[in-house]
Amino acid sequence: MTSPARGASRWAVLAVLCASLLLVAMDATILNVALPSLIADLRPGGMAQLWIIDIYGLVLGGLLVTCGAIGDRFGRKRLFLAGFVLFGAASVLAATSDSSAQLIAGRVLLGIGGAMVMPSTLSLIRTVFTDPRERALAIGIWAAVAGAGACVGPLVGGVLVEHYGWAAAFWVNVPVVVVTVLAGIRLLPEYRAPQSGPLDWSAALLSVAGIVALAWGIKHVAKGTPGAVDVIVLLLGLVLLALFARRQLAAHDPLLDVRLFRNGPFLAAALATLLAMLAIGSALFLMSLWLQYVHGYSPSQAGLRTLPSAVAMLAGSLCSPWIMHRLGVRAVLAMGLGALVAAFLVLALTPQPNSYPVVAVVLTMLGLGDGLAMTAAASVLVSSVPAERAGQAGAVSETAYELGVGLGVALLGSIHGAVFTRHMTGLPLHGGDLTTARGSVGGAVEVADRIGGETGRLVLAAARTAFDDALTTTAYVSAGIVVVVTVLVVWLVPRGLRVTGGH
Repeated sequence: MTSPARGASRWAVLAVLCASLLLVAMDATILNVALPSLIADLRPGGMAQLWIIDIYGLVLGGLLVTCGAIGDRFGRKRLFLAGFVLFGAASVLAATSDSSAQLIAGRVLLGIGGAMVMPSTLSLIRTVFTDPRERALAIGIWAAVAGAGACVGPLVGGVLVEHYGWAAAFWVNVPVVVVTVLAGIRLLPEYRAPQSGPLDWSAALLSVAGIVALAWGIKHVAKGTPGAVDVIVLLLGLVLLALFARRQLAAHDPLLDVRLFRNGPFLAAALATLLAMLAIGSALFLMSLWLQYVHGYSPSQAGLRTLPSAVAMLAGSLCSPWIMHRLGVRAVLAMGLGALVAAFLVLALTPQPNSYPVVAVVLTMLGLGDGLAMTAAASVLVSSVPAERAGQAGAVSETAYELGVGLGVALLGSIHGAVFTRHMTGLPLHGGDLTTARGSVGGAVEVADRIGGETGRLVLAAARTAFDDALTTTAYVSAGIVVVVTVLVVWLVPRGLRVTGGH
């Protein structure tokens, strides 16, 4: 283990970590505005479209616990650099895709690389910043970059897609990877947990399989017409995660000390992160489709119109440490989650058709809520564990983050798709055209453009109305979920709790 960075060098370390985090976070949402261009080129089916978007987050989330444990045992710097090199290579594979299968494979490898990188960013901050006040500021900057990365992904993706094609959304990663790896070799300190035991690969397999099966099951059950296989996979995921937890309780040196979840604030922080990113992940996905398909904006115009969420996320993240210091953790978490509830209610209760000013207000409230909740949650998670377990805290935080984004698209995106299909009735279409138009808003626009005339206009009008109807339903569901979790978080976190650093 090398000594922590001192003086200005620790802020240089933070810059390297944030540069890597920005790319990994952007890749969770950068394809949102690229989807229409990608569909026109590769012609993936409706389910393939959802997998292209959310397989990255689901794979990343499934591997974070294992990668956090590997970093603690074999070196966080070593894992970080190896993961980022893989991330760059996977970007090349995805950028050169000529089929949906290759693109999905590239996104899987991106998820593996991201899983190697992300636990190291938060755990190295825990190691480098030993002063609690400085650490709180560093975590605020970290959370701002993480959240803003997800928010600016559509903007960056939109500009790149419009001028250079959808593959540019992946090519942009390569030069940043090269520079960051070179800087990381020079600047990052190494850290290994003292007296760590061997890695329990059986437990690692249980955690990965359990998380992926759970996410897959939720994704398919949310479509509204689950089959027996969908329910079995969902239950299998729950069983595997229960077996993983049981194994960890008996382990001398567990991959993840599940006893940490008995700590109310720790559990509340994990739930708040999951819900904050579920909200922003689903909202950015659906809003990007709404901006392009319903209102006809170009990818860069659509990306620009999602910018209020990034600005608000930045403000919320940087204000969160200051508010926590004065009002405590519970107040900040309640404010952040409350802002998410308010955003979804505004979206649900606004008369249709929705207009961009309303959407801009919703995106601003979502960004502000995410910034407040994520920063407070990350501070609680990191401060709840000793330095040798910081990789575990980072893994929990990042798992909640990525699963939130992935499940937001999978669960709420699937609910939106099911409601959209149910509302696409009475269309003057037959056969394959009818199936395509009812399958997704993108399919409806494609059919309308191809047919043209009065029939095309009717299909397009029906698709826009159905999309807004589905958005209203999804907003109500989202608000209900966040209300339940807000009540739970407020109950779990003691009044006046302050973050004073790890023990």
